[in-house]
Amino acid sequence: MTGEAASEAPAPGPEENTSGVAQAPTEPSEEGAASQTATQEEQAPTQTATQEEQAPTQTATQEEQAPTATPEAPAPAAAKPAPPSEDLPSIPLRLTVEDVSDSSVTVSWEPPERLGRLGLQGYLLELRREGASEWVPVNDRPVMVTQQTLRNLALGDKFFLRVAAVSSAGAGPPAALDQPVHIREIVEPPKIRVPRHLRQTYIREVGETINLQIPFQGNPKPQASWTHDGHALDSQRVSVHTGDKDSIFFIRSAQRSDSGRYELTVRLDNLEARAAINILVTEKPGPPSSIKLLDVWGCNAALEWTPPQDTGNTELLGYTVQKADKKTGQWFTVLERYHPTTCTVSELIVGNSYSFRVFSENLCGLSASAAVTKELAHIQKADIAAKLKRFVARDFSEAPSFTQPLVDHTTTPGYSTQLSCSVRASPKVRAGAPRGPGGGGRRAEDSGPASLPKPADGLAGPAPAHNRPSRPVTMSPQPKIIWMKNNMNIQGDPKYRAFSEQGVCTLEIRKPSPFDSGVYTCKAVNVLGEATADCRLEVKGEGRGGSLLRDLSGGELETPLPLLLG
Repeated sequence: MTGEAASEAPAPGPEENTSGVAQAPTEPSEEGAASQTATQEEQAPTQTATQEEQAPTQTATQEEQAPTATPEAPAPAAAKPAPPSEDLPSIPLRLTVEDVSDSSVTVSWEPPERLGRLGLQGYLLELRREGASEWVPVNDRPVMVTQQTLRNLALGDKFFLRVAAVSSAGAGPPAALDQPVHIREIVEPPKIRVPRHLRQTYIREVGETINLQIPFQGNPKPQASWTHDGHALDSQRVSVHTGDKDSIFFIRSAQRSDSGRYELTVRLDNLEARAAINILVTEKPGPPSSIKLLDVWGCNAALEWTPPQDTGNTELLGYTVQKADKKTGQWFTVLERYHPTTCTVSELIVGNSYSFRVFSENLCGLSASAAVTKELAHIQKADIAAKLKRFVARDFSEAPSFTQPLVDHTTTPGYSTQLSCSVRASPKVRAGAPRGPGGGGRRAEDSGPASLPKPADGLAGPAPAHNRPSRPVTMSPQPKIIWMKNNMNIQGDPKYRAFSEQGVCTLEIRKPSPFDSGVYTCKAVNVLGEATADCRLEVKGEGRGGSLLRDLSGGELETPLPLLLG
């Protein structure tokens, strides 16, 4: 039931109207005109006109046949009765104009509430022009769609539309529009669609072609005009071609004078749209006006120059500074896109002479020529006298401290074990310290003079005479390490062997027994202080001594072994 049909609007004319009415769903009314007139009031004009046209023809036929008729001729058959209202569909619902253009109209409707007992055969759309009385069918036969488009309409047409549902019993009452449909030209306000790349400044170099296409909208065709900085365009330099949908702006060879603000105006009656395009025509800049060598010192040279008079119709991106050695004459870039007008060129080679030049740079590139210094920068060789600073020795001496303390240990009798810790204490360097065991200087058995440590391989020999210390230098001995058990010194006990290497102190207990269990202490002492580290050693199990005493006693020992030995 739903769909869309397109049809051409019928052209007005009496013959077409007569034939169209004959094809309209009025055939049932010929057989029973009186009955259908009561049920279809809106179709009465069409049916009446049809009957009036047919009446003379029927009268003339009867008059011609009157002389030949006999008194025994049968009477004419009675008119066929109108179909009951239950067989006819009801009126279509919600007849609406969907769209109107300058040459077409689209209408839609909804099916009727009652389709009739005989079923629906389709819909018949009829048109009546303003001022006319006849309804002309749009289609030759009913269609099953609920949306229809009439095309090829003329501007200025005004007409009414109505639609009726048709079944095999006849056409039901039609649904008509309250207001006529007017076909007229649709006015679309003008609008300019500026391309994205033209929404910012459009930059071109001197001599390049400028070809811009600016699309616009508007119906009917609007009038387009261009201006340059508020003035009319120079037709000798700029060509403009305006079509129905766009305007083409063309300059064959751009010059700097073509830069500026161009404005496109599109007008349609009292409506107007404007768009501005900024065009910038550039070229390479000129060289800096002058350059001067300000100063030369060491391996450095200071330069200064003035900006160019012609920047190429755009901003400068900076300056490029180059240097050339007098011997080779090759130019090397030192700075690129450098903005200040003064610079210092460093790392010049001693004994060479240099010349410098500066280029200007903008969007088009470097200037065609450069400003070159007239004077050469001579890098002189200078005598360099080394001034050595007096050596000041630092005091790295410190009191001893344990970086790794002793850790509690458990061992098995009969197996040697070791206790280790690490101590830190740097030697103290002192000048003119008294000799002897009590003076904290060298040991008493050292008979030779005090001396500095031997320099490492690859280093310089003894310092110069003016850098040597005026007083002899001595080094304090390494911290003294004392091992104790239960706060008793065990240094002379042959059961223990103590040694240290690179700050790691180790106590070896040879074949320990339960007698060797206890608290062991490592004590480090030097002239600046002392430090201690403790740990507990536990010897589990019975050693050889415990077995021997048990054998001698003939059983278990009731008295602890340390008390027996004490």
